[in-house]
Amino acid sequence: MPAAGKPAARPHFTGRAAVLAIVLCAIALSLAYPVREYISQRRQIDQLEAQSERIWLQRKALERENRLLHDPGYIAAQARDRLHLCPPTQTCYIIIGQPGKHRTRSARSVAAPWYARMWSSVQQANADPAGQPRSGQARSR
Repeated sequence: MPAAGKPAARPHFTGRAAVLAIVLCAIALSLAYPVREYISQRRQIDQLEAQSERIWLQRKALERENRLLHDPGYIAAQARDRLHLCPPTQTCYIIIGQPGKHRTRSARSVAAPWYARMWSSVQQANADPAGQPRSGQARSR
């Protein structure tokens, strides 16, 4: 029995609170899967929209290229530049010996004989980091 003048101590966790907690957990668990599916589907929709945009841009570029390829002036310019074709009404000249625009690095390195390239690589390997050749130091093992 409670003491005189003191109200009875109420339990902190009542039956109503337990039922309320169980109902809230059930609602949360029942909504977890549909919310996860909704988020997954929204992400998939965003990816498909981005892919659709890329495809649309690629289509526009291909349509521009298609219009160019049906233009007689563009075709003539490409034939002149790529195939070096000359129309019958013009006199065309090809200059021999002029350095090409597309000279590659390997073509430049072949210009030196193999033994000169080998000797220069030996000299580079013998140079210290400051670029000065090392003196006759022997390596000890």
